[in-house]
Amino acid sequence: MEISMFIAYAVVGVLLALALTASATFTLQRNDQIVANMQKVQVPDSWLPRLAALKAAGAIGLVAGLWVTPLGVAAAVGVTLYFIGAVISHLRVKDYELAAAAVLTLVAAAALALRILA
Repeated sequence: MEISMFIAYAVVGVLLALALTASATFTLQRNDQIVANMQKVQVPDSWLPRLAALKAAGAIGLVAGLWVTPLGVAAAVGVTLYFIGAVISHLRVKDYELAAAAVLTLVAAAALALRILA
């Protein structure tokens, strides 16, 4: 069972890392849709590079977590908290277009559970 959990973590973690990498890249490039979403939830423009760095760090940690379990766990905790914050940010301004943030929260939580169990 342990090997199947590791394989599941590897698939979920790597796919989540790819999504985080793309999101970090688009954030740094100031993609119109990303910037509009951030403005909608009242994220200051000056936070964009920091948020992109957090996403990139999460992606690196999830992949490194394939070899270093505590790093994978820590990265999955951080990414889960990041997206919980995103959901809260949407709800705070009564923006209910939060499906992407909610799904990513669940995927990050799944990566966390799988890494702990593997």
